[in-house]
Amino acid sequence: MKSLVVFYSLEEHTKSIANIVAKELNGDLLELKPEKEIPKNGFKKFLWGGKSAVFKDRPKLQNEIPDLDSYDTIIIGTPIWAGTYTPAINTFISDNKIKGKKLGFFACHGGGGAKKCFEKLRGILSENTILGTIDFADAEEDEEKIKKVNNWISNFIIK
Repeated sequence: MKSLVVFYSLEEHTKSIANIVAKELNGDLLELKPEKEIPKNGFKKFLWGGKSAVFKDRPKLQNEIPDLDSYDTIIIGTPIWAGTYTPAINTFISDNKIKGKKLGFFACHGGGGAKKCFEKLRGILSENTILGTIDFADAEEDEEKIKKVNNWISNFIIK
């Protein structure tokens, strides 16, 4: 089983989880990088990030996307912005035909919204098998995150 962990991370929370997941699955890692990034702090971060998520913006990405046909399993990781996945993830999903794959979703957040975010991802990627979902609060300790990832992979992703 060949796996790809695709993620976007503004403040490194999602990146830290993506690295753990990729290591545990011995999978490839793809960090989505928008050509124009939103501010990383202050009021503008919430204003521009929230607006772009709500309006389903599709920023142009710097990345070259690998051939998704060569992967059996794709794990998608995103921060939660305004109750949904980020614009970079929206671009990835919109620009690529993701059908007939085994998918897993993980999300990082400061205060919730994972259930709504996962429902939206399930809806837009309904032509795939969803193996499992998991979310992480930004304040969780690294050791707890590692335990949660290992449990998630064992019970949902590789069963």
